[in-house]
Amino acid sequence: MAIRLPGIPHIKRTLRRSLSNSETASVPKGHIAVYVGENQMKRFVVPISYLNHPSFQALLSRAEEEFGFDHPMGGLTIPCNEDTFTDLTGLLN
Repeated sequence: MAIRLPGIPHIKRTLRRSLSNSETASVPKGHIAVYVGENQMKRFVVPISYLNHPSFQALLSRAEEEFGFDHPMGGLTIPCNEDTFTDLTGLLN
């Protein structure tokens, strides 16, 4: 029997924005850190399962075209604005 906690927004459970832009900040098991933004990059920690979703794969293809795989940030960088990213990840749940 599962216990559900009411009042906790679903997006807060699955999408956690790091308070630090430090690349040494820990990433929980089963998650990946991504950098999102057009001008100023914000770091998000998302579940690895997002990598299999077609909408997320479209963002990854766009990132590959724009940045390639050797980006100076040292991490996966997605070239879209923060609001678009949070809206998309909210729909993936």
